[in-house]
Amino acid sequence: MRPVILILAAFFWVVSPVWAATTVRLRLLAEGFVSPTALVPVSAAAGQVLVADQPGRVSVVEPDGTVQEEPFLDLRGRMIELKDGFDERGLLGMALHPKFSQNGKVYVYYSAPRREVMPTNWDCTSRLSEFQLIKPGGALVVNPASERVLLEIDKPWFNHNGGCLAFGPDGFLYLSTGDGGNGNGTGRGHSPISNGQDLTTLLGKVLRIDVDGGSPYRIPSDNPYAKRGGRPEIFAYGFRNPWRMSFDRGGAHELFVGDIGQDQYEEVDIVVKGGNYGWFLREGRHCFNPEDPKNAPAACPTTGADGKPLIDPILEYKNPNRFMNDPEAGGISVMGGYVYRGKLIPAFAGKYVFGDWSKSWGVPMGMVFLATRPEAGKGALGWVRETLKVEMEEGGAFKGYITGFGEDASGELYLFTNASNGLVGRTGKVYKLVGGQ
Repeated sequence: MRPVILILAAFFWVVSPVWAATTVRLRLLAEGFVSPTALVPVSAAAGQVLVADQPGRVSVVEPDGTVQEEPFLDLRGRMIELKDGFDERGLLGMALHPKFSQNGKVYVYYSAPRREVMPTNWDCTSRLSEFQLIKPGGALVVNPASERVLLEIDKPWFNHNGGCLAFGPDGFLYLSTGDGGNGNGTGRGHSPISNGQDLTTLLGKVLRIDVDGGSPYRIPSDNPYAKRGGRPEIFAYGFRNPWRMSFDRGGAHELFVGDIGQDQYEEVDIVVKGGNYGWFLREGRHCFNPEDPKNAPAACPTTGADGKPLIDPILEYKNPNRFMNDPEAGGISVMGGYVYRGKLIPAFAGKYVFGDWSKSWGVPMGMVFLATRPEAGKGALGWVRETLKVEMEEGGAFKGYITGFGEDASGELYLFTNASNGLVGRTGKVYKLVGGQ
């Protein structure tokens, strides 16, 4: 019986969260947004951060939470008209150049109107652009005429945009892209093998480009498909909707990606060059059938288009839409976060802080999680997820849809919320994580 017990224990370690009374305390930093999507620090000395709002404005937020009235950048006139209700399009990602203090360059990813060369039943064009300050090193005001379009990706549907931007430790710019939308990796604009698996499309990928060379950019020479069999921008593939991603500023500087699942499983991946993360052959660690998405087939391919083995997520959790009343269910849309490297919460050091948009579509029930890396040599098969109890510094209960996370120059973390599942009202808030145990 002992070997069986050990096997079951190892399995439990992989799939089950730890329902500990671990807490995280939030302090309101700023409010008055619609649906915040990104936060980046301007400088450690000034303490200012930039907050991107999905309808298209980027604001400067002071250390005391004051939101400057004049926007840092306003993209509303360049974007597709957004819905008042639920909409996944908009201003989705933002990153500052590593030498921003010298060159004043900022990068944004947003939903533009569909290019005329595309079929009329396609939805929009996702645009990656570079802007520059009016005076690099001067006031935080972007020159609106400085836009340099680096990349445009046409989308057949309004959803599954991905859209996170991050500069890696190698100095290259990384972009996560969704599979094009609809559901199950099928329908208008989808490859027969799915966009996630198709190496001839930029949809359903993590891309890597060099913005400091070439026109409009250069392909890093060690990109896995730079010289063979696929789009050269591709760094990794097999994603459905990799909404948020981040590099660990410590350790081995790993790239963490939260990939939103279909109906059954949400997942977090550590992404490596050339990796295939499974969609739509798998959802999480489980085989996937696009014709019967709520029932996993007994078997599925174990390799992708280039013959390499599929890579499992470091953790997954069940979606309550499929696993109603299951104690292991988390939420319905994973929100990728950050490995904590700050000083305010020592208990979180080296652990991955992330969350979920909500446990319910119609009721704002955002969830915050903490994931712990398995100890080397302990025989553990995966990371352990804890559901955190959220405490509000100003009192009251936490209630909101979580739209993302951010990190400042000191490694402290921020959480974004709004009160609506649509783009209505100015209920968006930015909280700082200031305590926990």
